[in-house]
Amino acid sequence: MSEIVQYQIQQLVDNGQTVQLTLIEDVQTEPVSQKQLMIEAINKKLDPELRDQILPFLEAILQAQPTIAIKSYAQTSITITMPKRRYERMGSPQVGQRLDINIKKA
Repeated sequence: MSEIVQYQIQQLVDNGQTVQLTLIEDVQTEPVSQKQLMIEAINKKLDPELRDQILPFLEAILQAQPTIAIKSYAQTSITITMPKRRYERMGSPQVGQRLDINIKKA
């Protein structure tokens, strides 16, 4: 089974002979409002009858809550050291650029 994962270069160290790339998994997160998070928590905790009574009040109170980006994803990180010549053949990617890495069991 093969999976291609996109990684973003977080750090680049070039010592002349070799290049070391530190990569983090490029994960996109969706903005989530605090209102949405609170309502989901209440939906899980309260019985349906009580929830139906409380939700209209809660929605009115939370109407102006900001939208924030939440990172709840545990990212994978990889450090690769390679000869500088191979790095140059890859096109010399820089910090912030993305690489596709094919991960599979041999």
